[in-house]
Amino acid sequence: MKHWPHSYPLALVIALLALVPVGVLTVLAADSAQFFDTHNLKVLGNTLALMVLTALGATLVGVPLALLTAYVRLPWQRVWLIVLAAPLAMPSYIGAFTLYAAFGPGGELNQWIGVPTPAMHGLAGATLIMVLYTYPFVLLTTRASLLSLDASLVNAARTLGMSVAASLWRVVLPRVVNGIAAGGLLASLYALSDFGTPAIMRLDTFTRVIYVEYNAFGLSQAAMLSLQLLVIVVLVLFLESRAKGTRERPGRRLTLWPNRWQVSALLLAALPVVLLAIVLPLAVFGVWLLREGAGGFDIRYAWNSTYASLLAAFVAVILAVPVAHAAISGRAGRLMERVTYLGFGVPGIVLGTALVYVGLKLPFLYQTLGLLVIAYVLRFLPLAVGSVRSTAEGLDPNLAKAARLLGASPREAFMRVTLPLTTRGMTAGAALVFLEAMRELPATLMLGPTGFETLATYLWRVYEAGYFGRAAIPGLLLVLMSGLGLALMFSGERRSEFDVAEDHRH
Repeated sequence: MKHWPHSYPLALVIALLALVPVGVLTVLAADSAQFFDTHNLKVLGNTLALMVLTALGATLVGVPLALLTAYVRLPWQRVWLIVLAAPLAMPSYIGAFTLYAAFGPGGELNQWIGVPTPAMHGLAGATLIMVLYTYPFVLLTTRASLLSLDASLVNAARTLGMSVAASLWRVVLPRVVNGIAAGGLLASLYALSDFGTPAIMRLDTFTRVIYVEYNAFGLSQAAMLSLQLLVIVVLVLFLESRAKGTRERPGRRLTLWPNRWQVSALLLAALPVVLLAIVLPLAVFGVWLLREGAGGFDIRYAWNSTYASLLAAFVAVILAVPVAHAAISGRAGRLMERVTYLGFGVPGIVLGTALVYVGLKLPFLYQTLGLLVIAYVLRFLPLAVGSVRSTAEGLDPNLAKAARLLGASPREAFMRVTLPLTTRGMTAGAALVFLEAMRELPATLMLGPTGFETLATYLWRVYEAGYFGRAAIPGLLLVLMSGLGLALMFSGERRSEFDVAEDHRH
């Protein structure tokens, strides 16, 4: 692929566009009257507390489940891994919404079983939701490291009389600590960037306060808060990039805990997580659907989501092609690719704040579908770039060389040989962008045209209005989209032992 330098100019332009939101926020924040005050200190404390508690909780849940799925010969092994990873594919705001409605006096559980349950709100509620929907990060990164280990050291330790638990604690876990740290940092980054859960749990974190400032027309203060949030995001991304998962040349696969009662005990420990993260939200939506039917729902909401997401997927794949091929061509191209990854690390609420200001300065873009699609593309372009690049890297370079020898120009060789062979990666990338755009909430709330409701924004409106029963259909449709995303995430796997952790190491 070194023969394709023509992708550099386009890749450079796309990389510069990815930097626009940061530049806009810097300019906008210059008009802010306050850089930091006592309220900001409280917001910072809440945000850091949620990050730390999420990382700890996700680690406590994810590491045992990683050991279970990596080392225990379970029946339906692939099914168990998919079920345990499923919460990662579901938007956390759906879990927050349904659990908020289910718990507390007068909640759905109170009506079903007749026993009062504690309310779900504040730091405790937000932490529980975050742990339920981020532990798969730790599960997948830790499992990837575990599967790369050679069992010889563990077998030697057990031969010398060390118990199973001691061998895990003293031999296995120290060798996968980087994988655990990577998963924990990804979980904390998710908690840092999420808007829906803190807002529903009424916890003042950066994302919620930014949205409040935006609604109060305090765009400059929202930009200042966004820059402060970005500083933390960059720090977490740096730490995550330093935490490389353990990779060894595996020998024999380690197999532990063959006793049925021990396996049953661990599965029983996983049961509450699956019930709270998957089963209870589906049950709540099902009850609402039976109780209130389709009242208030308009099929146009689903069409709006589909149409905007399809446009974003199409544009993202077109832009991903030159970036991906530039990344393969050399070091400068790889730098351009890394710059485009900035969008995926920027929270949707921050990107929305920047593009609102762009819309105000360019009235022909303000509150238009075009601006919303731009936000989706900037946010999810790395998903398309990664898919296209992984496919292009697997191509035989001799095919393009043969075309050149037959008289084709570099552009003709690319268009007639390389590009058609990367269509699989382009399709997968477009599907990932489409699914993520379908469920994006904060950027859609801030940038969507007036009267343009999507599934995510309609669900948010009925939450704010208190008409919870009307959330059933959009909620179930979003869950269905999440299920398709999970299927796509695992679609490339052909064996029961598979590793998807690197797909989340952006």
